[in-house]
Amino acid sequence: MSSGRVGMCFLDRPDPRRQVALALRMEELGYDSVWVCETRTARDAISILGAIAYATHTIKLGTGVVNSWTRPASLMALTFATLDELAPDRMLLGIGAYWDPLAWKQGIDRRRPIKQMREYIEVTRRLLALETVTYEGEMVAVRDLRLDLGHGVDRTPKRVPIYVGATGPQMLALSGELADGVMLNGFTSLTYLADALERIDRGARRSGRRADDLDLPQTIVIAMDKDEEKALEVATRMTTMYLGQQPHIALASGVDQDLLDRVRQAMGGWPPRDGGIEAAMPLVPVAVVRSLTAAGTPDQCLEQVAAYSVRPNIYPALLPITENYEEIVEVFSPRRDPGGSFGGATPASPGS
Repeated sequence: MSSGRVGMCFLDRPDPRRQVALALRMEELGYDSVWVCETRTARDAISILGAIAYATHTIKLGTGVVNSWTRPASLMALTFATLDELAPDRMLLGIGAYWDPLAWKQGIDRRRPIKQMREYIEVTRRLLALETVTYEGEMVAVRDLRLDLGHGVDRTPKRVPIYVGATGPQMLALSGELADGVMLNGFTSLTYLADALERIDRGARRSGRRADDLDLPQTIVIAMDKDEEKALEVATRMTTMYLGQQPHIALASGVDQDLLDRVRQAMGGWPPRDGGIEAAMPLVPVAVVRSLTAAGTPDQCLEQVAAYSVRPNIYPALLPITENYEEIVEVFSPRRDPGGSFGGATPASPGS
């Protein structure tokens, strides 16, 4: 059962002004948090979060996620110290290890990502604690550095929890060991979730904790429409794109390698050729789409989302891919379902 907490995550949609308006409505409805993604080269997350931070008063605000390569730890700490001025004690720093080929296209060599994340978390956390830091790591280095903060700002350590958007087994374990929370990835199945919790728990035990001690927002991709077939069409298109773009995550969720190969071939690689997504969509079974997303009517979506709340510290961070954002916000309002149950049906298992 969920604790009754609900968050929402914005990917590359809707436009920034609408995101701010939606965040205000979410605050009125008792949502726990709003997360802004930074994906591909669509929009940066910080600009939008700054606007939401200024407009809102109580809702928590997070990056879901930004990567740990394009902003050095010193700039990331400074950025969140600044956002904390706009929204004191409401900021959540969600960071991820990025992905290729996008990192490569930007001239970034993502070598030793586990080592880099470990060093990055330590330096960022110490700077936010307003320490003067000298750290000579293999991947991250700062020398006699501290955050000055703005003129007249009280030098009180910034309480900004750090979440890792972890997917692979080693990063999940590292997150359990070091982070305050894990931003569980979208387009993942219940089978994947069970395995991820084991790996997080294994890492948490290294630092004398358990997975239940961490905050675990679960990103859930949602396509909702009163017409089930319309919702499934949107979900199938996005799932097909995802299978072609990040097949390693699909593999971890139980999707067959043969299906991934056939999808990628039909798409013509990534980025896809013109018409490639449409050519690959018929290859993706509905069972796979349902296992990786919440898709269908409002009642169906409520039931599918509920299935992920297998522990009290896991709560949904909904990522809408249909354009009825306002409707989704209302349907999943915590005030509509204060017990946090959302039904209880389980999505189908992956097919091939």
